[in-house]
Amino acid sequence: MSDGLDIHHGGAIAVDTEALRDVAGRMLAVATHYREARSAIGSAHASVAADPGLRPLVDLDGLWASGQHVAQLRAEVEEASAGTFLMADAFEVVELRAEARALEITGGPGAADVQARLDRLLASDERLGPMADYLDAGWRGGRFAGLDAQFDLSGQLPQVFSAGGLIGATAGLGKLLPGMTLKGRAEPVTVTAVHRSGSATPPSSLAGALRAMPSSGGAQIAVEKLVMPSGETRFVAYIKGTQAGMPGPGDDHEPWDMTSNLQLYTGRMSESYQATLDALAAAGAEPGDRVDVVGHSQGGMIGSHLAMESDFEVGVLITAGSPTEPTLDDDQLLVQMSHTDDVVRSLAGGGSPDGTGSPDSFTASRIGSPGRWIDDVWLATHSLDTYVETAEMVDDSADPRAVALDDYWAELGSAVSVERTEYRAERSDTR
Repeated sequence: MSDGLDIHHGGAIAVDTEALRDVAGRMLAVATHYREARSAIGSAHASVAADPGLRPLVDLDGLWASGQHVAQLRAEVEEASAGTFLMADAFEVVELRAEARALEITGGPGAADVQARLDRLLASDERLGPMADYLDAGWRGGRFAGLDAQFDLSGQLPQVFSAGGLIGATAGLGKLLPGMTLKGRAEPVTVTAVHRSGSATPPSSLAGALRAMPSSGGAQIAVEKLVMPSGETRFVAYIKGTQAGMPGPGDDHEPWDMTSNLQLYTGRMSESYQATLDALAAAGAEPGDRVDVVGHSQGGMIGSHLAMESDFEVGVLITAGSPTEPTLDDDQLLVQMSHTDDVVRSLAGGGSPDGTGSPDSFTASRIGSPGRWIDDVWLATHSLDTYVETAEMVDDSADPRAVALDDYWAELGSAVSVERTEYRAERSDTR
């Protein structure tokens, strides 16, 4: 797009493979109509040519040329259909390779079936392996675009930023594989409601969802409790990013700090995650309830684990600048906003080449801060404000997946009542 925004299903996956095969099948149906039209034109040409009375009235050369043109169109559509089927197979090879790697790591069932399907697919067409390699290489080459083009700072800053991408790509901690759960126990936290509104309005856009982050009394979590027309009660949690650096004087009670970042990134329970669970419980959410999540930075990591391992039913997860990418089920919608020059986001390793979540899930990526500017020093490309700008671009996009979000906002807007509570969490121990 002209604004640099790229909306895609996964790193190397442009669209859902089954949707691509459906398009290819529709093309074949069109080719069949062209074949029938060519046959009809041929029959008409033969009939006119055999009738001395009609020959002078019809341009036989023009009729023949029309038949040839239709035949050429049929050949072009059939070729496009075959190419689309081939591309769908190449996308599936990328997906199966990633699935096979995940099963190898986690030891999950079905590894042999996945490998067998992959082997059959690769054996069906010798072009598929190189095509999948090309797709994967293209993703790897562009996933950190702009990361090494930061403000120079005597030549040091670009190298520091590139190191984030290197860690994300090699450590393997940024991609949460199936079965991964947080280990250990969190230290005690105290969660207090600092603001409550009994007549809140849910967001009506992606940018509005990011703007709905808590803003009262140092709150890190906001929970909206919605009563739907059906009588169902559901919740939406808005979770902030890091609020403090390493614990020190004056901020040793802040759970949204670098300690929690490190714990979450390395797969350990954090006080910020526990505080989020406590806030949801305080808002009335119970196991099995529908809880959707919007998270920025550390909030995205928390949301990822909520979606993968909590007792809540997370149907929609929206993240901005998250250092991790979850692996979600086919009935969970994942919307990720990613700046390729965001060093924090780069810790996710560029995400995954195969995509995750429902077929309507997507990642919206762009270079958040093109060029070398002094604001690179304080991570402007990672800021919530910059991600709000990206969300506004998504809201204005004509991409079908972005447009489909309008149905979700309309669904939230149909709630008969919305109660919003903002919570402030503090560590109970002194550090």
